[in-house]
Amino acid sequence: MSVETLCQICESAPAQHQCRRCAALVCSSHYDSDSDLCTDCASHIPDK
Repeated sequence: MSVETLCQICESAPAQHQCRRCAALVCSSHYDSDSDLCTDCASHIPDK
């Protein structure tokens, strides 16, 4: 039996990515692929 890891933000979708800043396991909806960060960490980065 395999255990599927859930997104640490929404806790409902399967985690498919890991944030490079906080190491949270998150789903595609809560991952910013441009920065390789979860949406929580990405929201703290100032716009360039």
